[in-house]
Amino acid sequence: MTSSPSTPVAALPRSLGVFGGVLLTLSCVTPASSLFIVVPPLLQAQGSGAVISLLVAAVLSLGVGLCYAELGTLVPSAGGEYSIVGRVLGRLTGWLVFVISIVSLLVIPPIIALGTADYLGAVLSLDPAVAGAAVMVLAVAVGVLDIKSNALITGIFLGLELLAAAVVSVLGLTHLHQPVSSLVHAVVPDGQGGTSPFTLGLLISGLAVAIFTYNGFGTAIYLSEDLREPRRSVARTVLWSLLAGVVVITVPAVAICLGVSSPDQLATGDLVAIVDSWAGSAVGTFVSLCIAAAILNAVIVMVIQNGRVLYASARDRTWPDPVNRALGTLHPRWGSPWVATLAIGAPGAVLALAVPIDALLGFTGVVVAVIYLLLGVAALAARTRLHRATDAWRMPLWPAAPVLTTAALAYVLTQQAARDLLITLAVLVVGLLYWVLYLRPRSATRWVLSLPADQLAPPPSAAAPPVAAPPAAATGPSTAAPATAPTAALAPENS
Repeated sequence: MTSSPSTPVAALPRSLGVFGGVLLTLSCVTPASSLFIVVPPLLQAQGSGAVISLLVAAVLSLGVGLCYAELGTLVPSAGGEYSIVGRVLGRLTGWLVFVISIVSLLVIPPIIALGTADYLGAVLSLDPAVAGAAVMVLAVAVGVLDIKSNALITGIFLGLELLAAAVVSVLGLTHLHQPVSSLVHAVVPDGQGGTSPFTLGLLISGLAVAIFTYNGFGTAIYLSEDLREPRRSVARTVLWSLLAGVVVITVPAVAICLGVSSPDQLATGDLVAIVDSWAGSAVGTFVSLCIAAAILNAVIVMVIQNGRVLYASARDRTWPDPVNRALGTLHPRWGSPWVATLAIGAPGAVLALAVPIDALLGFTGVVVAVIYLLLGVAALAARTRLHRATDAWRMPLWPAAPVLTTAALAYVLTQQAARDLLITLAVLVVGLLYWVLYLRPRSATRWVLSLPADQLAPPPSAAAPPVAAPPAAATGPSTAAPATAPTAALAPENS
């Protein structure tokens, strides 16, 4: 099957500033749900050593954040990581990133949504699967609204998240029972009154989950086609969101480790019970409801970003033409990619109801580590002649951040569970088959990576004179494209 290489896809309206971008991005980091859903397993496995893991993960995430900031301004596409990797490291590599990304984008929201019932249990009893499915349906309904309305809604929910994190921090730091030295000389409780030392092996084995705790600051690159002046605002949005997420997650984690009456409380992983012990059940109930709101908030933003990834894949002609046209459709009133949002979000409700999806948490940690590693490699390749002339934010002290981040993440991957690595490999094999059987034979008209038309010309702030685009950078004109040509495509090289 062949098709015209220029199936039109409408451009997203640019109506978002840095502040709105940070609200949406930080909502995807969802500090409260990360703190109360992802951090407890770390505390159970690592005790107070979880704080060390979180700090090491924050340093690694900063390296990744610098890579996101530079690459997101170099390739400001709603496709996010797959567009970046595809344009910098080659189309096949970009496709494989898309494949593992799209699977993780399907499973992460319902995994997060399944935690809702635990925190609503203080006021009503719900089946976790039913509550998770309801959260997915509500998130999809909100996700098809316009991006400014979504920024407002998620900003309100984010305020509740920050309030819950602040309450936990204040309570923990005003009920100190453990010495500060316990954070440095960490011990791991066994739940029966005994402890064991926190080892380097425990640190490394938990790093993938600790990194996943901060995951979401890269959402800014998915919003790059909604942001005004993306070649400037994407970097600011990424770095401010990462900094805020680290503070809002790590400070309460420190307070919890210092405020527990004994290390055995960490072994239970029940943070709401810890809050109850500090301030009573009323405060614990309030915090629980704030966390439930945080989970909904996180799922809403994930659905928003995931819909934009699927929208970008339609613009890049990944699927047969009827599918591309449907996924590339924007809502006539809200300007959102509503079909793509439904297509990526609605299956999450089914997964929450029918599949033990939470068993895939380890797989999502591996996927995040793989994508971060490839972004580090792309950040090293982004200074080559092909991309050097592009106006983009450049990270300080290059190449230190991508080199150290890539090496650390490569080692972290070797320490992950074989089951999670095999699931990732199986997903990649299926994606490779689609590439060989469908995309590769149609390389002139399929998987042609593209950028919005308004990013083809140098931005008005560029002080340097225009530099002619390299021959492989785009198949379209190198100056501002007319309104009828919404994208410029990457020539089918590196296929």
